[in-house]
Amino acid sequence: MVTHFKVSGHLACGHKGSNLTSTRELNRVKCRSCRNTDAYKEARKTERNAARRAARKAKIAHVVNDWRQAWTERLTAMAGLQRLPRGFHGQGFV
Repeated sequence: MVTHFKVSGHLACGHKGSNLTSTRELNRVKCRSCRNTDAYKEARKTERNAARRAARKAKIAHVVNDWRQAWTERLTAMAGLQRLPRGFHGQGFV
């Protein structure tokens, strides 16, 4: 079954009929005529740009977890002297 792209109440390809399947989801559109319209291509372009912007924003918001600092703070919070594991310079007590 062919699924058409619906734009502001009508089909992008211009087909008419009461039994035609239509959607606003770009990935579900199967009609080749609808896929070749400017409306579909513009919607696809807008969707891709929004996805790219979201990916960039997520990449910027990614916080690096400094496990060494977290481990040092955890040992410092414990009662008594705690030796730092190998790889921490000087093997000192916290």
